[in-house]
Amino acid sequence: MRQAIEQYRAKIDANPLLTVEGAIFVQTDENIPLQVCRAIANYIGGDGQDIALTQNTTTGLALLYHGLPLREGDEILTTTHDHYVHHESIRLATGRCGATWRKIPLFDSYDSISPDEIAERIRKTIGPKTRAVGVTWVHSSSGVRLPIARIAETLAEVNRSRDEKDRVLLIVDGVHGLGVEDPKITALGCDAFAAGTHKWLFGPRGTGFVWAKPAVWQRMRPVIPSFSSPDLFAAWEEEHEPAPAARAAWFSPGGFQAFEHFWALPQAIRFHQNIGSARITARIHELNAQMKEGLAGMSRVQLYTPRDENLSAGMVCFDVKGTKPEAVVERLLAQRMVASTTPYRLSYVPSRAVSLTRRRKSRRCFEPFVNWRKPEKTSRAIMRLQSGACSQRRRYRVSAVNASMNSRGVSALSNLDRIVSSFTSRANVPTQTR
Repeated sequence: MRQAIEQYRAKIDANPLLTVEGAIFVQTDENIPLQVCRAIANYIGGDGQDIALTQNTTTGLALLYHGLPLREGDEILTTTHDHYVHHESIRLATGRCGATWRKIPLFDSYDSISPDEIAERIRKTIGPKTRAVGVTWVHSSSGVRLPIARIAETLAEVNRSRDEKDRVLLIVDGVHGLGVEDPKITALGCDAFAAGTHKWLFGPRGTGFVWAKPAVWQRMRPVIPSFSSPDLFAAWEEEHEPAPAARAAWFSPGGFQAFEHFWALPQAIRFHQNIGSARITARIHELNAQMKEGLAGMSRVQLYTPRDENLSAGMVCFDVKGTKPEAVVERLLAQRMVASTTPYRLSYVPSRAVSLTRRRKSRRCFEPFVNWRKPEKTSRAIMRLQSGACSQRRRYRVSAVNASMNSRGVSALSNLDRIVSSFTSRANVPTQTR
């Protein structure tokens, strides 16, 4: 993939006019964006004509929600577990037309998550004005993987008694499931799916896509000028509205971009396909099960991610009681394990799990979490961390991402002990780094 990026970059640098025009404006098999859409379609089990190319999940969600033909009084339903960009995309879209939105919890405890209960909670909350339900396939705040197919079945039942214009659409943020689970996302039953490709798919930075059913694209309105459809240029030149109905190509943002990254995306897809999606899924779940088993046996660690592999994917989330995640990040980095912290709003955490105090008004009730690759090594580090006490009452949730697919990612849990003990023996351990 890197080689493909460099080759395309060299061509663009040598002659940007001919290279870009020949690649994106000629409507033949030489059209590279069409080739990219076909590669994605082959991977997810769809049709290339139903795919819009975007820069990331954020852009994809914004295009979807702003493209919906919402009217005053319409409602979008989402969950308390979703990411900031999902909530903001909905808030900004509904705020422009007088529509409303609501957030609901899908479960009360991480110890008793049920696919049927999740689907039933959504069904009971849908009202006559609900036009879309927005969910996330895999929550980066907890590692929970939602039963998308079960939710889709429930919405299909709701829609049987509705007119086509009043159907409830199921919109999915799928970035932390794509590249981990079965890639045939068109079989999940959702109406629209947005994801970046730079995470688990290992695609080039700044690349992503939106897939939606043709009927969904047809009812939507583009919000950014596109270079991907000659119909739009023809309508502009002839000074009339584009002939309905809209389709996916109308939604791919135009403008001069990092074309070499988009054009190299098929290489990343072929890399996954050559390994085999089933093998990748099995390996990631194996690593995750090993991590969860190790963490579950530690008395001062609170594991949130379900042990059931049907309710989890490639992430693990937990608390180390009395220890800040920033400290975990620092110690893991010292062991050559790259980690990071990300904020989430704690509106659904069981009281026994996390107790938050205010740091700043603008940062209130956020949970950082840690990402890494080596489950055994890191679990041993957490084992040592759990024995340390923090003088402040503040606690956080920590999340581990098992992104490694090779055997080196399964080194022993033993190193965790060494890292945690270093916390208990040092009086000057930093309690806050942000």
